[in-house]
Amino acid sequence: MSHPTRLSGLEPLTIGDDSLFVNVGERTNVTGSRAFAKLILAGDYAGAVEIARQQVQNGAQLIDVNMDEAMLDSKAAMMRFLQLIAGEPDIARVPVMIDSSKWEVIEAGLKCVQGKGVVNSISLKEGESEFLRQARLVRRYGAAAVVMAFDETGQADSLQRKVEICERAYRLLTEKTGFPPEDIIFDPNIFAIATGIEEHNNYAVDFIAATRWIRQHLLHAKVSGGVSNVSFSFRGNDPVREAIHTVFLYHAIRAGMTMGIVNAGQLGVYDELDPELRERAEDVVLNRRPDATERLVSFADTYKTKAKVSSEDLAWRQRSVDERLSHALVKGIATFIIEDTEEARQKYPRPIEVIEGPLMAGMNVVGDLFGAGKMFLPQVVKSARVMKQAVAHLVPYIEAEKARSGNAGRPRGTVVMATVKGDVHDIGKNIVGVVLQCNNFEVIDLGVMVPGQKILDTARDRNADVVGLSGLITPSLEEMGRVAAEMERRGMLQPLLIGGATTSRVHTAVKIAPNFSGVTVYVPDASRAVGVVTQLLSAGSKSAYVAQVAADYERIRAQHAQKKGPTLIPLEAARANAWRTDWEHYAPSRPQLIGRREFRNADLGELAQFIDWAPFFQTWELAGRFPEILDDPVVGETARAVYAEGQSMLKRVIDGRWLTANGVVALLPANSVGDDIEFYANEARTRVAMTWRNLRQQNQRPTGKSNYCLADFVAPKTSGLADYAGAFAVTAGLGIERKLAEFEASKDDYSAIMLKALADRLAEAFAEWMHRKVRRELWGYASDERLGNAELIREEYRGIRPAPGYPACPDHAVKAELFELLEASKIGMWLSENYAMLPAASVAGFYLAHPEATYFAVGKIGEDQIEDFIRRSGRGDNAARQSFAATVQPMAS
Repeated sequence: MSHPTRLSGLEPLTIGDDSLFVNVGERTNVTGSRAFAKLILAGDYAGAVEIARQQVQNGAQLIDVNMDEAMLDSKAAMMRFLQLIAGEPDIARVPVMIDSSKWEVIEAGLKCVQGKGVVNSISLKEGESEFLRQARLVRRYGAAAVVMAFDETGQADSLQRKVEICERAYRLLTEKTGFPPEDIIFDPNIFAIATGIEEHNNYAVDFIAATRWIRQHLLHAKVSGGVSNVSFSFRGNDPVREAIHTVFLYHAIRAGMTMGIVNAGQLGVYDELDPELRERAEDVVLNRRPDATERLVSFADTYKTKAKVSSEDLAWRQRSVDERLSHALVKGIATFIIEDTEEARQKYPRPIEVIEGPLMAGMNVVGDLFGAGKMFLPQVVKSARVMKQAVAHLVPYIEAEKARSGNAGRPRGTVVMATVKGDVHDIGKNIVGVVLQCNNFEVIDLGVMVPGQKILDTARDRNADVVGLSGLITPSLEEMGRVAAEMERRGMLQPLLIGGATTSRVHTAVKIAPNFSGVTVYVPDASRAVGVVTQLLSAGSKSAYVAQVAADYERIRAQHAQKKGPTLIPLEAARANAWRTDWEHYAPSRPQLIGRREFRNADLGELAQFIDWAPFFQTWELAGRFPEILDDPVVGETARAVYAEGQSMLKRVIDGRWLTANGVVALLPANSVGDDIEFYANEARTRVAMTWRNLRQQNQRPTGKSNYCLADFVAPKTSGLADYAGAFAVTAGLGIERKLAEFEASKDDYSAIMLKALADRLAEAFAEWMHRKVRRELWGYASDERLGNAELIREEYRGIRPAPGYPACPDHAVKAELFELLEASKIGMWLSENYAMLPAASVAGFYLAHPEATYFAVGKIGEDQIEDFIRRSGRGDNAARQSFAATVQPMAS
């Protein structure tokens, strides 16, 4: 007897054994669609609704809605969007797949959908109890569920594991919750094949076999999956990816695959594929021969149409020199730039006219494309590299003319930029400088850790039109406020620009702008810098723009003043609601290593395997989840190019030992004393080596929720338990200055920014590698852990590594004691006066091993807690209040 899956929006969708393959529309997903994410983050829900409408019009039989984005209130966004599409009959006619990694978001979505939707997803990764709890709620809400082949030990990557987990989940669902079997949709995990790693060769075969087994043995259950994963190793070669998808689905659907997330643009007709390509793709998908991968790789090159591209690439060389220069700038081609610039110099009466003529014409095209969202930051920086090389060739001739005539042309304006005192981070600032230079602004970049006096003296001496301040760490915000106040004291009139990862429009309006009677403007990213500076220096638009900014910031200040903030409770009440566990029955794991150990000249090649690539794309202002970003319809082409160039430079970094990576770890006896954690110098615990002072959540928590403090996860000294904790510091930035100097000498900003981005990624990868080594060997409490890189990135391991300056430990100043404990200077690491780590590509923090240790945000604290912290730490009233200026909130009366 048939048991079809019945879903519905306003109209029913029945999925039975005779149904065609069901396409799930994936563009209403902030992690998979840059366009959708941009609209949601901007609050343009009307535009986001239109994307949902397009999905349905284009044939999606379900739409997948995901709001998992760090800058969103995901729960509120999910509810608002689902409520909006519920009022659109042409959208609401199809069922909704509520997609989130957070159960609270899924449950909020379930309360908003009409008809019968699908939850994506539930799994056994948190154990049977939580799995069954969620399943019962899904059933109560009347939805179907995608069940991932994922259990307490990780994702299923073999046929045996897929079958084992799916069968276990099926029995639990049907026997313990009465879950209708036709409402179970298994996702047995589609992984990339043809990667060159032998263990991956059977992934597609295992998925297809698991699908067939599920349909034969787990009666009435359905099967789904994300198809694009299977071809990931051929990213950038769409014809081959299309062939792999087509062949894979041909066999998977025949085995019983019911539905999936598929890019329709990368699907073909099985019988219409090139016969040879189809055969080689089928060899790979079905793992029919040991050399299948090598044969497809060699054949794949013929589908990149290299000869055609090469011919087209050289055709532009037949154009006029002005057109060639413009083309080179727009495309970022430096191969012929010197000879073309010299030809143009001989054509024009004055060398400056080459810059003001064809070079600026080309850069204007770049600026227009960038502003219109048709060109992306990596391409702009490449264009700037070409421009700088052309200008460098012309500079001697311009200087010679200037010596003769005293005139060599004028830029549009002069901007003095610097990373403020105590801060060493400058990638974002450098990118802003490059983009401004591309638009004919003179940029005087003073570098990092620049005292306010030097910044302002330079602005005065160079008659600058604008001053720009940048910083990443939170103490930088206070320094920016001091520089603004000094500008006021000096009576300066230049506009002040504020930028950096920890800055914001609200902070600029509330904390910085009031210190300066002139105009202060927050610049969120490089794409806005040119527009802001242009308006500030335009006689026609400056007054209106300044008035608009002033009114906007006044409105922000008024709104901020009216905000009550979270309801705080007295510190003693928060401590009474601390997280508690049964210490009497807890047995701490004693580390294999007690003490300190250095790791010098770490293998960069090994570290590279632990890289999380998502932040790499954020550096280049490309938004999207990795690896899905490589196939994004908007930024995919650019993302693929910058990723390939990043991989190419990474290989050179590793092979050429451009960078040195050193690290140090210390695992020590430790106990908590109130909200502090004491590290002991010996096993007898008679001498305290360091006391880590922590803050506690002080906001009023819902019933059953604790007010967390990191000290809660270490056994109290009064318990008599011999507990332990750890500390670490790693850097991958040693030696970077030499290579950066080479790039600077060759006017190659692109390579300099790329190297800094890769050094940051390697430092984070080092931290990941080190933590795994600690868990499995040095401490050894998870010696049997076998997690892949994706699971490590998702932090699916036991224990946490909180870092100073982050939400659970907002105190940057503790890095001074941390570095002293670790003797970090011995491995080449030190701190700036504001506790920024040097080299910049560095990571430091602590290790806590309790199985229930979790990350959290301290948030706002009360005056009673800051006074208590001052008493405990002896740090001094002014220093402590300065450290937590953004954290302290007056208690409600």
